[in-house]
Amino acid sequence: MAVIELDGVTRRYTVGGGTVTALEDVSLGVDAGEFVVVLGPSGSGKTTLLNMIGALDVPTDGRIVIAGRDITGASRRALFEYRRATVGFIFQTFNLFPSLTAIENVQFGIDVARREDDGHLAAEVLAQVGLGDRLHHFTSQLSGGEQQRVAIARALATGSPVLLADEPTGELDFRTGVQILELLGRQAAQGAAVIVVTHNREISRAADRVVELSGGRVVGDGPPPGGPIALSELRW
Repeated sequence: MAVIELDGVTRRYTVGGGTVTALEDVSLGVDAGEFVVVLGPSGSGKTTLLNMIGALDVPTDGRIVIAGRDITGASRRALFEYRRATVGFIFQTFNLFPSLTAIENVQFGIDVARREDDGHLAAEVLAQVGLGDRLHHFTSQLSGGEQQRVAIARALATGSPVLLADEPTGELDFRTGVQILELLGRQAAQGAAVIVVTHNREISRAADRVVELSGGRVVGDGPPPGGPIALSELRW
């Protein structure tokens, strides 16, 4: 069953008196439990696509339906409620609160999503990303890779049916990157629709499906050549 449906989605921006097309006529469906990698170079439209699905931006043309809900043209409040209930984000820029500790940043995500919590969920998820000993450290006390893992833990802790990750391994060493991909894969195995945006073609080899973008258009969509491989076989 398709959780994510895009039909003819186009996004144009006015820049300096001209028009830039970031996405053009993109039609795409992603099922529950599917682990999809969106692949392409910088400027190909990857982040714009993620922003469309996450309702952080709106299409110029086309239609977007997520979990049976048409969000095209929805009000700002309706989009806020949609994001809170449906989407977990892993941003490339982390978007952590510097005045909060690691565990408080993750707890904030849980509270916003209104997920039931026994009081231990934030600590448990941080332990899963290898930060069990950094719970009470502030952002300024964490390395870039550690901040990335806090952002990932916050998204995982929401338990959202749609999980969107923008370059989730970009600040991580290989070993930690594989660990994070394992966690994302586990979310898909539990029924979430997981989309990972990356320029790293090696990561796409472990996906159920690879969507390639170029110039804002879908130029490829299917399983990785030879089928998905085990994460233990990845090298970068």
